[in-house]
Amino acid sequence: MNLFELGILDFIQENLRCAFLDWFMPLVTVLGDGGIFWILLTVALLIVPKTRRLGFVCAVSLLIDLALCNGLLKNLIARTRPYDVNPNIQLLIPKPGDYSFPSGHAAASFTVVGALAANKSKLWIPACVLSVVIALSRLYLYVHYPTDVLGGAALGIAFGFLGNLLSNFILSKINRKSSGSGENRDKSK
Repeated sequence: MNLFELGILDFIQENLRCAFLDWFMPLVTVLGDGGIFWILLTVALLIVPKTRRLGFVCAVSLLIDLALCNGLLKNLIARTRPYDVNPNIQLLIPKPGDYSFPSGHAAASFTVVGALAANKSKLWIPACVLSVVIALSRLYLYVHYPTDVLGGAALGIAFGFLGNLLSNFILSKINRKSSGSGENRDKSK
């Protein structure tokens, strides 16, 4: 499998590399570094009262992604990055310090897409477009195999939907508790 995937990455290097993409792809990939763009979007959603619930879902989903993707799966699977297998490649960005599978950039990006889609927010469409470009940047930059990116995207979508379910559960518990304590207060008067 690695040889086939290296062939895809080598094809990209030999046929798609150009000055514009050499400039553009490192800029795009930075948006996914540490999930920063998605964290900032989540904070913005949390600040606005109308989108606060959606922001909570995104936050819970990103926490699930952090724990399972970066905390567990990357270290458990410990897949070598493509540039370590083919050291002749000249990287356009500094070497990432963690393992290759799943792509954390793709996972975090698609986690938010999943959370937005699960909540029927129209924001899922532009988020998906940006997520695809970020995921493709990881291939262009030779830091992930295609299955790293596809696996990260699939896991991310699942984490987004799981985060939605968990958020609904948490919010229903909070609502029940707050409405229950109000009833108890009224009865004691």
